[in-house]
Amino acid sequence: MTMLQNPSAKYRPFPQINLPDRQWPSRVITQPPRWLSTDLRDGNQALIDPMGAEKKTRFFDLLVKIGLKEIEVGFPSAGATEFDFIRGLVDSGRVPDDVMVQVLTQSREDLIKTSFESLAGTKSAIVHVYNAVSPLWRQVVFGLEKPQIKEIARQGATFLRDQAARFPQTDWHFEYSPETFSTAEVDFSIECCEAVMEVLAPTVEHPIILNLPATVEAATPNIYADQIEYFCRNLPNRDRAVISLHTHNDRGTGVAAAELGLMAGADRVEGCLFGNGERTGNCCLVTVALNMYTQGINPQLDFSNIDDVIQTVEYCNQLKVPERHPYGGELVFTAFSGSHQDAIKKGFAAQETRNDEQWAVPYLPIDPADLGRSYEAVIRVNSQSGKGGFAWVIEQDQGLKLPKKMQAHFSKHVQELADQLGRELVAEDIWDVFQRVYRLGNPQHFQLVDFDEKRASDGTRVFAGKIELDGKERSVSGRGNGLISSVVSTIADSFGVALEVRDYSEHAMGAGSDARAAAYVECVTADGKTIWGVGIDEDVATASVRAVLSAANAVAG
Repeated sequence: MTMLQNPSAKYRPFPQINLPDRQWPSRVITQPPRWLSTDLRDGNQALIDPMGAEKKTRFFDLLVKIGLKEIEVGFPSAGATEFDFIRGLVDSGRVPDDVMVQVLTQSREDLIKTSFESLAGTKSAIVHVYNAVSPLWRQVVFGLEKPQIKEIARQGATFLRDQAARFPQTDWHFEYSPETFSTAEVDFSIECCEAVMEVLAPTVEHPIILNLPATVEAATPNIYADQIEYFCRNLPNRDRAVISLHTHNDRGTGVAAAELGLMAGADRVEGCLFGNGERTGNCCLVTVALNMYTQGINPQLDFSNIDDVIQTVEYCNQLKVPERHPYGGELVFTAFSGSHQDAIKKGFAAQETRNDEQWAVPYLPIDPADLGRSYEAVIRVNSQSGKGGFAWVIEQDQGLKLPKKMQAHFSKHVQELADQLGRELVAEDIWDVFQRVYRLGNPQHFQLVDFDEKRASDGTRVFAGKIELDGKERSVSGRGNGLISSVVSTIADSFGVALEVRDYSEHAMGAGSDARAAAYVECVTADGKTIWGVGIDEDVATASVRAVLSAANAVAG
């Protein structure tokens, strides 16, 4: 088969929601929702090799560490492995007092009974019951009509109420999902939820959680938001319900649907770290939380060491977090393009000099340091990179802040190496080229041994030193208006190397007792060729002398 020329013959557009006065488009998110991690249940059931007890325990500890207060820990009626893990969490006292664990069950009496028994003795917990309500499931999967579907929901609520009464020492909370909500009639979903609420009699102080899943994402996120707003407006006793979202990513917009759903009036978001889950995955809690963070909202989830989080998630799931995954991917803060690198480099420079604490760096919506990432990997160099890229790498790796014109001079050498190797250049590659081009290694044609500088009676400066030439030490001297000109004069008189200095700059490298100085000279040779010299030393005057000798070595070849 091939793709259809007329897909409308096979597929139909999703119907709009009649909500002409919708309010959600003008709203903004101002506070974090309640979060629920479904990594240990929905995420686990989507794995090729489901987690065992050791991995689930490790994952649970991670979720607690980053601040999750509601964690769905499994489907206890699915089998002994799930049941025993949940009982182990409860019996070991591993669940903190401020964390509510949640279990999922279908709306069947025997399964609900097992679910409560798995949590008996815990301080507080959520039991989540569901049944599918959409036309496709009613007609194709179950062969039932609406009244029968609603009765399943009502019976499930009755079982919840009765089982909770068996374990009065636990503070029970109830969650109901009209599964397949996203493809169901919203009014019928409201009917089912209303039937559940009539049985469980939630209060404002002790509300029910009504979870409205995009079980299969079948429309654009704005339609899901319309569904949520319509539901919230028309649900009786709305103040006695926490509206929860459980979005999937079939259309690639699970995060967007969750954000618009919050704008539409929801209170809670369910999902997995880095979006694991059935098919294309669940809503990524990391992305939603850090999206809020970049808007100045504390999500109440801590990703200060996101690489440690990733390490645990990858170990437990045996799935790699993609390199381009928002916030967490290895390359999401990395620029290879020359224009991007230049903008980022300038942004960091401006950030250092600006008194305003507000973050404003091009291409970086969040400061990588807030997530425990270093700046070293922000700019990486390959054949697509420009002079700003390697200049950033040199500065981060060696502390050298190359003058802008020198960056242009050096860029062709970096480009040649990138083209030659056909791969990304690491800091060591760039530093090796830098030392070779600017003659920083040993031995060199001209090598400084020692020098002294004095002011003559006529105001000029006298350079007197020892320079090793091809392994032989020579005493030399020269006179000029300053240190640089006296060294240039010395080289010309003693070795016949004529240089004209066009520009000079210097800066400190580091601070305190370990600080060094870097000096740069732009020179023109007798035949009009522009060359650069670099000098590094603990003493700024010595660094300046070394910079002139670096240029002379370039002439000498």
